[in-house]
Amino acid sequence: MTAITPLHPLFAAEVTGLDVSAPISDAEFSEIEAAFRRHSVLIFRNQRITDAQQIAFSERFGALETTKVGTVGAGSKLIVLSNMDAKGTVVPPSDRQVLNNRANQLWHADSSFKAVPAKASMLSARIIPSKGGDTQYISMRAVYRALPDRLKRAADGKVVIHDYAYSRSKVDPALVTEEERAAVPPVRQAMVIDHGPEFGCSLYLGSHAARIEGLSEGEGRALIDELMAFATEERFVYAHRWQPHDLILWDNRSVIHRATPFESASEKRMMVRTTIAGEAPTLTAAA
Repeated sequence: MTAITPLHPLFAAEVTGLDVSAPISDAEFSEIEAAFRRHSVLIFRNQRITDAQQIAFSERFGALETTKVGTVGAGSKLIVLSNMDAKGTVVPPSDRQVLNNRANQLWHADSSFKAVPAKASMLSARIIPSKGGDTQYISMRAVYRALPDRLKRAADGKVVIHDYAYSRSKVDPALVTEEERAAVPPVRQAMVIDHGPEFGCSLYLGSHAARIEGLSEGEGRALIDELMAFATEERFVYAHRWQPHDLILWDNRSVIHRATPFESASEKRMMVRTTIAGEAPTLTAAA
């Protein structure tokens, strides 16, 4: 029997009694979907799955994004996050994979730089280091609920430009190629997303958030930085220490996340991600 155990006072839960590599009945899946909507982050332990099994389970939640240009496995339904080459050898710190992994240590929502941003991500731990390399999550629904009225008024109705090149330039100005810039140009996103009467609103920000429409660059950055400083207070954070074959599903429109550093020059880490595509933009055409 499937059991769902909360892991944090605000969000995140562990699901036990489920083998995602085996057939899952519609009734069981409805229970998982409901838990996902409620908790935003679900952890499934000891899921020794193949790439094909991960894709199949992910597709129960919706169509998958294909990997963008400039990423290992471009054009496929899988993103491999690794510090190894094809032979399994650890690559040097200057390698593009390592630099992209470093960029993932900034708080972000996957694919917020796309016109229709991702609905959810699913990450499978295939190889983990002996220490470090954790993933931390923040409930942006809880953050919005706790915002002082002054900051809620400042955030409501704002439009933010999310830019992949902007976030990657924080790590290395040369990290994004011209091909990538053309493939993922800056996009407009709502700063606040309404999830309906049951769950309320969430703040939608992260490292891809470059500027705010209608504000000067300085004013926009100051507001983004103030909101992010509030959002990243420890009370909103669930820190996950990976175990081999953990599988985590999270809601990209309600949660931001980041990886934590590890000894990437000597230890191996390989994670495989599938990304469930969004169904609509965060802004209406008239916004």
